[in-house]
Amino acid sequence: MPLPVRPAVRGSETAALGVVTDAGPAVATASRSIETWQWRVVKTEWTDADEKGFEVFVHRIGESECGSMHECLTSPQSNPAFHATNPPGMHFFADCADLPYMLRTYYAWKNGLPFSYARSMHSLGSPGDLRYNTGGNKVGARSDLVSAPIDARRVIPDVTALVTTAHFRTAPDYSSPLLPDHYPVAVTRNSIKPGTVIYDAYGHIAVVYDVTPEGRVLYIDSHPDNSLTRGLYGSAFHRQPPAVGGGFKRWRPLQLVGATRQADGGFVGGRIQLVPDRELADWSDEQYYGTEEPRPKDWRQARFAINGGERSYYHFVRLRLARPGFRYDPIAETRTMLRNLCRDIGYRREAVDLAIKAGMHRRSPPARLPYNIYGTDGPWEIYSTPSRDARLRTNFKELRDEIARFLDLSAQDSDEVSYTGTDLRRELREVYRSETEHCTVTYKASKGAQTTLTFRDVVERLFDLSFDPYQCPERRWGATSARELSSCPDGAVKRDWYGAQRRLRNQIDRVYDARMDFTLAQLKRNPPGSGVDTPPDIDVHALIGGDAQIARD
Repeated sequence: MPLPVRPAVRGSETAALGVVTDAGPAVATASRSIETWQWRVVKTEWTDADEKGFEVFVHRIGESECGSMHECLTSPQSNPAFHATNPPGMHFFADCADLPYMLRTYYAWKNGLPFSYARSMHSLGSPGDLRYNTGGNKVGARSDLVSAPIDARRVIPDVTALVTTAHFRTAPDYSSPLLPDHYPVAVTRNSIKPGTVIYDAYGHIAVVYDVTPEGRVLYIDSHPDNSLTRGLYGSAFHRQPPAVGGGFKRWRPLQLVGATRQADGGFVGGRIQLVPDRELADWSDEQYYGTEEPRPKDWRQARFAINGGERSYYHFVRLRLARPGFRYDPIAETRTMLRNLCRDIGYRREAVDLAIKAGMHRRSPPARLPYNIYGTDGPWEIYSTPSRDARLRTNFKELRDEIARFLDLSAQDSDEVSYTGTDLRRELREVYRSETEHCTVTYKASKGAQTTLTFRDVVERLFDLSFDPYQCPERRWGATSARELSSCPDGAVKRDWYGAQRRLRNQIDRVYDARMDFTLAQLKRNPPGSGVDTPPDIDVHALIGGDAQIARD
C-alpha cells in the first residue's frame, strides 16, 4: 500500500507561544452573551462524566486522520463537538510536551472546567538541563486559572509557552509541598485509557488514545513542526530510574474552593486544591519497582509477574491490559507491527521533506554538533531526526525480537500463543510479503528526480539514513550507490560529517545526558558519547527464510 500523504504542515504560520490569534467578531455559543474566547468556569471539579467526555474527545482525535494540532482542533471530523466554537483566526500549536496540556486546557475551556498547572520546575539537586537531568524535578510554582474573564486566546499560549518535558520528570515518591500535575498509575485498563500520558524520560511525550482488546496501547504524539503522529507503545519508550518518573501518568484530580458564584452561574476567584497521592485509588509505583514484594532496592531488578509467570516489562503491560483469555496470534501481531512500521516510514518522509523545503540541505553545517543531538532547540530541533530515527530503528528491532519470540513459543507449544497452522515460518513469510510489497516511500532527489524505495530498501539502509538536516536528500534516505548519489551536491566536508556520524546512526538508545558537541575532527576519533561500533540485529529475513524463500512462497 502506498504511504498516505497528509496535508502539509504550516509550521511557519505558528508562533513560538503556541497559539496565534486574529481576533474577529464573537461567535455565539449556548449562552449568546458569552464570547467564544471566554473561558467561564462553571464547575468546581471534573466529574466522572467530564473525564469520560475527555476520553471520548482524545479518542476521536486519535482515530481521525488529522495531521497537526491545528487541524485536529478545527476539523469537524476530529473535533465534531467543539470545532465550530473556536474564535475566528485562532491557530493551535503543540510540540510533544505541549500536547497533553493543549488537549486538557482546550477541553476544560470548552466545558467550563477549572484548571491549574505547574508554572515552573526546579531540579532536585542534579545539574544540567531540567528536561534530561538524572535526579528529577520538583514544582517551583503553580498557577490557578481563576480570574474572570479568562481569555483562552491568551491563557492557552501562556501555558504551552512554559511547559516542557521537565514538567513530567517527577518521581513516584514525590514529597515536595507543591504537587505536580500528573501522577503514576497502576497498569490496568481503568487507568491507562484515552488521555493518559506516556512520558519517555529520554525526552518525549505521547498521549494514549486507545487500548485494544489485545492490550495494545495506541498513542498520538506531536513534534516541533506541529505535526501529529500515531504509534504503538513498546520498547522505544525506555524504562528509566524512578527518580526521573518515566511511564504512564494521569492528570491529578483538582477542586476549586473558595470561589464566588456569579448570577450567570460562573465562578470567580478562589483557589485550586490538588488531590494528594495518598487519596488516589489508582496511584501506583509498580511501573518502577515491579509487582513482587519485597520491592527491590535497585529498580533494575524489578520483577513483573502475571498469570503465574514472570515477564519482561513490555510483555507484562500487554498481558495486564489485554482482555481475559488473550493469547498472542503471531500472524496478527506481525501484521500490526509491519503496518505500524510502514506508517512510521511515512512520518519520517514528512519530517525530512520539511527540512528539504526549508533548504536546510543547502546550508553549510555548523562547526560543531549540538551539545546533545537528541535534546536541543532551534533549527536542529525542528529539522533533524535523530530521536525519530532511533525510535524507528528500535521498532524494527522489536519486530525482529518479537518474531523470534513467537517462533520459540510456538516450538514449545506455549499456551501464550494461538496458532493452529502447521508451518509458522511460511505463514510469517506470507504476511511479511503481503504487508510490505506495496509499502513504498518516494523522495525528491537533489536535482528533482523522484526516487522510490521499497520497504526492503529501507530495511537494508536503515542505519545509513542520515538524521543530519544539513545532508542532501539522498543521504537523508541512506543512499550508498554511486548512481543514486550522483545527484547529491554535498562537498567533502559534508561527506566527512556523514561518515563520522556512522556510530551515532548505529545507536538506537537516545542518550540525553552525554555531551555531543563534537567538531568533525573530534567525532572522527570516536570519543565517548559518539555512538556504537555495531548496530543491533534487525534481520527478520534470517529468521523466516530470507528473500529467496519469500519470493518462492
